[in-house]
Amino acid sequence: MRRSAAQTRLHILDAAYGLFWRHGFLRVSMDEIAACAGITKRAIYQHFRSKDALMAATLAYSSELALKRLRQFHRPVTTGDELIESYFAQLREWAKKPKYSGGGFTRAVVELADLRGHPARAIARKHKSAVEEWLADELASTGILSPGDCAREIMLLTEGAMALMLIHGDPGWANSAERAAKRLLQTRQALASHGR
Repeated sequence: MRRSAAQTRLHILDAAYGLFWRHGFLRVSMDEIAACAGITKRAIYQHFRSKDALMAATLAYSSELALKRLRQFHRPVTTGDELIESYFAQLREWAKKPKYSGGGFTRAVVELADLRGHPARAIARKHKSAVEEWLADELASTGILSPGDCAREIMLLTEGAMALMLIHGDPGWANSAERAAKRLLQTRQALASHGR
């Protein structure tokens, strides 16, 4: 049964996504992606003009999936501490998976560090900004003072935890990040009540 052009494109993205996340963006060849997708390399180039374009499309596709999961993440939380506990619990569970390989968007940018104008870097930046915005909105719903600033600081803790969990193979770094985030919220709450 023949696939439509949209189905073929999605099939290529699925194959590329799996390979890029397992082996890195630069180490995977178009031949490997074609073999994994069960199509010819020529067919890939009918949908993506270059490997760089495929990398950018794969990151954009991954971002859509990740943001969709994030938007479904919302738990009935009423306090900042509950939000932080739930948020870092998800991060811990993700890091416990046998094939955990860190934050894919961060890994992509690190691999492309010397290619400032690469389209995949713009997609990664847009994704991280969307996650930060989501976090700020969630924090605002709990009444936290300066939720945008707080979200940015929690993003720093998140990125650090993801990198250290990968380096050490220890999901416990999410616990440390969670404790630091809670202290951050407590400090903000104390400042807010002190300023009244």
